[in-house]
Amino acid sequence: MSPDVLKEHLRQIKYPGFSRDIVSFGIVRRAAFADGVAEAALALTSADGKVAGFLRGEVEKCLLAIPGVRRAVVTVETAAATRPGAPAPAPSRGGEFRQVVAVASGKGGVGKSTLAVNLACAAAALPGRAGRVGLMDCDIYGPSVPLMTGVSGPLAAEDEWMIPPEKHGVKLMSMGFLVRGDAPVVWRGPMVMRAIQQFVQNVRWGALDALFVDLPPGTGDAQISLAQTLPLSGALLVTTPQQAAADVALRGGLMFGKLNVPVLGVVENMSGFTDPAGVLHRIFGEGGGRRLAEKLGAPFLGEIPLLPEIREGGDAGAPAAVASPDGPAGRVFAGLAAGLLRRLEGAAG
Repeated sequence: MSPDVLKEHLRQIKYPGFSRDIVSFGIVRRAAFADGVAEAALALTSADGKVAGFLRGEVEKCLLAIPGVRRAVVTVETAAATRPGAPAPAPSRGGEFRQVVAVASGKGGVGKSTLAVNLACAAAALPGRAGRVGLMDCDIYGPSVPLMTGVSGPLAAEDEWMIPPEKHGVKLMSMGFLVRGDAPVVWRGPMVMRAIQQFVQNVRWGALDALFVDLPPGTGDAQISLAQTLPLSGALLVTTPQQAAADVALRGGLMFGKLNVPVLGVVENMSGFTDPAGVLHRIFGEGGGRRLAEKLGAPFLGEIPLLPEIREGGDAGAPAAVASPDGPAGRVFAGLAAGLLRRLEGAAG
């Protein structure tokens, strides 16, 4: 019995409080089988002995249920023994997240933040979702969520907790709530990583059905820190039709593969503009999103046209998904949000 076979069985075990399994989360360091004995080694950065004991028991039960396994040997390393840089699957935090979706692009200027804001607002507008959706702006150097949602600081605090403001049914967190609007954030990578960890661990999110995370462009510290701090359900890639944007987004998709984060799909933004005469103009080319999805083996989730109300809503702090839910833009975002949550919750169930 190969290690891969054993790990496939272990995928049925979810980390306590999360929807992601312990294998894709990267905490199963070793699996082996010989002479009827199945072995598994886990490495946690949580120091919680209850979590370690629970997982040890669950892994033992899972291994012993496999035909041919007579004995199971499970070792668990906790925070004190885990080597530096290992993922942190269970940070102490003020929230419980059923689904966590990273919205990424690789390249700036493709409308990633606009999509993240409108997706979160559209998700919160679904029946029973208001107040159960969050949006975390991890673009530390260029936060735009405050402008796009019409929320400004200062941020409220309670004891050691930051209290996320709520707008349009969405709980929000952004570096823009912590610094003056025109103040540059001049930080090195470790400080960026620490800020993202604090956004997770020191914000009183409460119970959320979905947390959308607006990532900065690129494949660096912020992306790695997020994947190590939160159990991502997956990543949503945003591109525009032209080849340059799709090529950079491809690198982002491949990065998520290395981090064991599935790509949930590709959205093509600014796909075309329809003039008053009804003629469609493909200003930025055509087909980049579909080609990207094919290369990644991921679903192509659709096109978002160039519509003035999307830009206007972002500048005014009234996202199109809220300001005009029955308009062309609002319907697109509502469909994307509903389809994405159905797929995620179906997979988790």
